[in-house]
Amino acid sequence: MISNDIKTKIVLAISSNRQNYATDAKHAVALGISTSVYSEIKKGNTEQKLSDAKWMSIARRLGVNLGDGIEWKIVKTPTFDYISAQLELCRANGLSGMFCDIPNIGKTVAARHHAKTHKNVVYVDCSQVKTKQRLFRFIAREFGLTSTVRYTDVFDDLVFYLRTLDHPQIILDEVGDLVYEAFLEIKAAWNGTEGCCSWYLMGADGFRAKLERGVGLKTVGFAEIRSRCGDKYNSITPPEGDERKRFLLGQAMIIAQANAPAESDYKQIARKSDGSLRRVYTLITKGE
Repeated sequence: MISNDIKTKIVLAISSNRQNYATDAKHAVALGISTSVYSEIKKGNTEQKLSDAKWMSIARRLGVNLGDGIEWKIVKTPTFDYISAQLELCRANGLSGMFCDIPNIGKTVAARHHAKTHKNVVYVDCSQVKTKQRLFRFIAREFGLTSTVRYTDVFDDLVFYLRTLDHPQIILDEVGDLVYEAFLEIKAAWNGTEGCCSWYLMGADGFRAKLERGVGLKTVGFAEIRSRCGDKYNSITPPEGDERKRFLLGQAMIIAQANAPAESDYKQIARKSDGSLRRVYTLITKGE
C-alpha cells in the first residue's frame, strides 16, 4: 500500500502541474481521474480516492521520485540549453522543427523539462504510442480533451482546440518509432494547425534515415513533413573524432559534478561513462 508520505509527494506534483492547464477539469482528464476525485485530492482528501496503481501511474507521468535515493538534479548542459532555446523559439513563433542527434546526450530530459515548465506544451514518447490512434488519443488526453470517443471526433476536436490555445506546442520524441500512417496523420494535424501550433520532432540517426528513405522513395507525406520542419535536421554533437569525445565528456562532467555524492570522484565517474549520460546516471545511482 502506498504511504501517506508518498501520496503527499504526488499531490504536490499534481498541484505544480496544474499551472499548465486552463481548468481543473482538463487537468483531471489529463491525469486520468474524475473531476470529483480530483476535487477531493486537491482538498487533501486522499484516503481511498485512487487505487495504488493509479497513484503510481500519476507519479510516473509527473516524474515523482518515490524512493529514498538520490534526487536527480537537472543540469543546463550545452544540449539542454540548445534544445531549450530551439523549443522556445518554435513555441513563441508557431514554428516547427527537427532535432536529430546521437542517443544519450540529454535531449529527452531537456524536452520533458520544457513541457513541464510551459503551459500548453505536450511531450510525447512516440515509442509508447506508435500508431496514429494511440498517438493522437494520447495527445488529446494530455491537453485535457476526451480521448475515448470515436477517433475522428478525437482528431477533429484536438485540431480545433489547438487553434484556440495560446502558443501550443507538441514535442514528438523517438519519432522514428512511429508507423507510416502516424506520419500522415501528423501532416494532416500540422495542416490543420498551421501557424498557430508548434510541432517539434526529435530522434536519433534512425529517424533521419527513415525520413530520408521515405523522401527518396517519394513516399507520400515524408517530403511534406521534412519541408514543414524547415528541411533541416538540427543537431549539436560535433562530428566523429576527438572534438566529439571532448564534448560528450564535458557534458558528463557537468552532470556528474552536480549529482554525484560529495565523497565521490565525479571526474572519474564521467570518464568511466565514456560520455554516455545514461551511464553517468547508472554509475551514480547504483554506486558502480
